[in-house]
Amino acid sequence: MKILAGNATPDLAEAIGKTLDVPLAQALVKSFNDGEVRVEIGENVRGEDVFVVQSTSEPANKHLMELLIMIDALSRASASRITAVIPYFGYARQDRKAGPRTPISAKLVANLITTAGADRVLTVDLHAGQLQGFFDIPTDNLYAVTVMEDEIRQTFGPDLSDLCVVSPDVGGVVRARTLARRLGDVDLAIVDKRRLAPGEAEVMNIIGEVDGRHCIMFDDIVDSGGTLVNAADALTKQGAASVSAYVSHGVLSGEAVARINKATNLHRLVVTDSIGNQARKAQSEKIKTISVARLLAEAIRRIANEESVSSLFE
Repeated sequence: MKILAGNATPDLAEAIGKTLDVPLAQALVKSFNDGEVRVEIGENVRGEDVFVVQSTSEPANKHLMELLIMIDALSRASASRITAVIPYFGYARQDRKAGPRTPISAKLVANLITTAGADRVLTVDLHAGQLQGFFDIPTDNLYAVTVMEDEIRQTFGPDLSDLCVVSPDVGGVVRARTLARRLGDVDLAIVDKRRLAPGEAEVMNIIGEVDGRHCIMFDDIVDSGGTLVNAADALTKQGAASVSAYVSHGVLSGEAVARINKATNLHRLVVTDSIGNQARKAQSEKIKTISVARLLAEAIRRIANEESVSSLFE
């Protein structure tokens, strides 16, 4: 087994390697002066089972090209199997035609990864589970809910009776229900919102009882932060004792960190290290990062040993 890292999440790749006691393979991933991506694998990979760790996060196009060219280089170097480990799969929100004459970019990216030579994809919390069907190669979608559950139990202690898991929108109810069930079937609430523009949302009302509860919003992506901040305000108006957010992928674009810092009703935001923007996260004391390295490492070990990955969540 060999593990290669791109420039998107080098710290996460290093942590995965340490967990598996497998040092990262030597690889040069840089850019030429004109911006073209340059890749050179620094050791023999012929006949090897290779895992390429690279999120397609901001700058999404550069990181995507790095991933594609690394896969192509490995394929031409006769690696026996290439698994694209994509902790955060960019373009996932462009999974349908949003209007006339618009693309389905998520499908195009899936095709590019397959055409480049990947034999398998391993990712974390796809924006929509059906995105696995966009790939014509085996795709394993891991769930960060197990990591989030451990963090919540450490934070709130053994008695979770006053917790309420909140889905920030109707589309995330299944995800939130899974967390609520794992926490001992705590109560569930839903934020009913009307989206005015991309990245912005107006909270309308709360479905469920949150008065006096410590509310935990659970979602897959925080981008501008507008949805979480507005939802926290609405929950507080309904009597919530506190509001925290646990989100798999901290995109945190634009003024997101500043918005979260100013949000008096959002007490805490927990994200994973699926996106390598540590400097941005460090700008807020409210933001805590937890790692999915052990989760990914165990999945990689099972794939390498031809064991079941789905049993990770049983």
